[in-house]
Amino acid sequence: MLRMLMFVCAAMIAIPAAAQPPAKPASGYGPPIGMTEALALIERGIEKSTAQGLKMAFAIVEPSGELVAFARMDDVPYASIRLAQQKASTSARLRLTTAELEERVQKGGRTVLLSSDEVIAIGGGVPIVVDGRIIGALGVSGGTAAQDAAVAEETVAPR
Repeated sequence: MLRMLMFVCAAMIAIPAAAQPPAKPASGYGPPIGMTEALALIERGIEKSTAQGLKMAFAIVEPSGELVAFARMDDVPYASIRLAQQKASTSARLRLTTAELEERVQKGGRTVLLSSDEVIAIGGGVPIVVDGRIIGALGVSGGTAAQDAAVAEETVAPR
């Protein structure tokens, strides 16, 4: 555990450009996020959730939706492990936040997507965009959908 913490701290020396929002909407996929960048974002998410008194799980996936990095805080509900991964994967593959998808479904649109076991319409998944291209996505779970979405957005926002 100490070794991982030391690695994450070293990775935080330079939070990647991946945490910067695009100047324009994402126009497609870019090269996948690297592990060092992913771990730095997870550490940042842990800081954000700790500051709010929340215990959460964090998953970072590449554009294909495949897992790059994962961490969960102590005492997070076990369901949050899979939910964080599903949120990240959905966000990367559909190129939108899962909060936006949740809103669309609640308004009666895009409900057909719910027939797929690979799509989840619960806030907490956000694309990671660099130079207008999606390089991955972050999924957060452990709070309410609104709390998960807020922590995810704050985590990928520029400092």
